[in-house]
Amino acid sequence: MTEPKMTPQPSPDAHQVPSRKIPSAFIFLIPVALVGGIALGALSGYLYWGRELEQSQELLAEFESAQQAAAVQTPTSVAPAQEQEIRRYEVPEDDDPVFGPEDAPITIIEFSDYQCPYCARWHEQVFLRLREEYPDTIRVVFRDFPLTSIHPEAVPAAEAANCAGEQEAYWEFHDELFSGQNGFGKDAYTSYASDLGLDMDGFTECIESGRHNDEVMADLSYAAELGVQSTPTFFLNGLPIVGAQPYEVFEQIIKQELAGEIP
Repeated sequence: MTEPKMTPQPSPDAHQVPSRKIPSAFIFLIPVALVGGIALGALSGYLYWGRELEQSQELLAEFESAQQAAAVQTPTSVAPAQEQEIRRYEVPEDDDPVFGPEDAPITIIEFSDYQCPYCARWHEQVFLRLREEYPDTIRVVFRDFPLTSIHPEAVPAAEAANCAGEQEAYWEFHDELFSGQNGFGKDAYTSYASDLGLDMDGFTECIESGRHNDEVMADLSYAAELGVQSTPTFFLNGLPIVGAQPYEVFEQIIKQELAGEIP
């Protein structure tokens, strides 16, 4: 796997890894070619590092205006195509929790941190809507990337979620953690588990054993080697997306991917 030698700018929509030297990072380079008067670069500008929600929505509106303008041009007035490279990364699912059908055409691998506010925002504003709007189209794989230096409960929360997973309740516990209703800490995890009707003896034994720590830290190590520097970071069919980008961004990429418009 070849990694791009580029350094991103910090994003206000993602939590950065402080004081961690990572060999490389991601930038999704999008084609902005106009072919036959029709704009094919629907993704252009979406994956800028550091775009706030309002800015991303402005970019979407600008793109739609560009599409309308391009549609009335004749082939002779179309500017030459500007080809840019799009990289797809082969990111394994490992044995991490999966939500969605196995044969879904869209797989989103998410590297996330339960104590990250941007991850919680993406969960509330994007993930819940995606799984409602595309129940048969997308599958989401959750891989842990706990920012331990600033989020002391990120690892314990991830371990607790995996303990809930032993009782087939990973995603329910995942939703509870991101809801933030009871906060973080052992008492909070016990409360979430009780609310979900889990076997409390088994859940408590699992947490106290620490048997999921190796799995959580293995995800962290792999993500760092890959070049992930912030949470949340996603790979949609191998295409990297960084930060808590809004629903419209994911929807547009999904539509273009399903239409075969992304190389």
